[in-house]
Amino acid sequence: MTGAPIRVLIADDEPMVRTGVRTILATDPAIEVVAEAGDGHEAVELARSHRPDVAVLDIRMPKADGIETLAALGRTVPGTRAVILTTFGEDDYILRALSGGAAGFLVKAGEPEELLTGVRAVADGAAYLSPKVAARVVAHLAATGAGSAAGRRASARARTEALTAREREVLSHLGAGLSNAQIARRLRVVEGTVKAHVSAVLAGLGVDNRAAAAVVAHEAGLVPPPPPGGRAP
Repeated sequence: MTGAPIRVLIADDEPMVRTGVRTILATDPAIEVVAEAGDGHEAVELARSHRPDVAVLDIRMPKADGIETLAALGRTVPGTRAVILTTFGEDDYILRALSGGAAGFLVKAGEPEELLTGVRAVADGAAYLSPKVAARVVAHLAATGAGSAAGRRASARARTEALTAREREVLSHLGAGLSNAQIARRLRVVEGTVKAHVSAVLAGLGVDNRAAAAVVAHEAGLVPPPPPGGRAP
């Protein structure tokens, strides 16, 4: 990365978790942790003061949980994009955060490189779903009356088949966590063309944001499995 570093705020009520996240992020010289908060209210106040590019939010915090904090950030510092940290068994929270506009979802027990990849992707305007989170969301949707896994996959495939071949290609890259600029390089087109395709994809799928579109991409089987080592494309 060239230019200014990615400015990050960390919000988690467990000091040890905050220390771990800060230590991992510090391994990338292109990322700067500008503030740390122990609860949702403090996170919003610090975001107002520091205007971070990315806020890494624990999904469960005192005073205001990650969902409430996400909404407050959207109202007060809309330029800050949110990455949600979650654990297994919090699927309902994940779905609420997804509809609330979170740009990234990571599992606390995930690999350190995944945290770096997620923060970089979200800062670059992409949506990033940890493969484990994506699998949990798809399974949870199937288990909560939203249809069987096979039925959901068939439904997702039908929705994506309404897109053009190019739009499906863009959706597959979007689901893999690529930004518009990265997709443009992959497809050898200008970034403005990708932005137009992304807008068409969101409209065609009937979703509000890139993270929700990424879930559809995973459901439809458009996202290839991660390469050995778990590094993002």
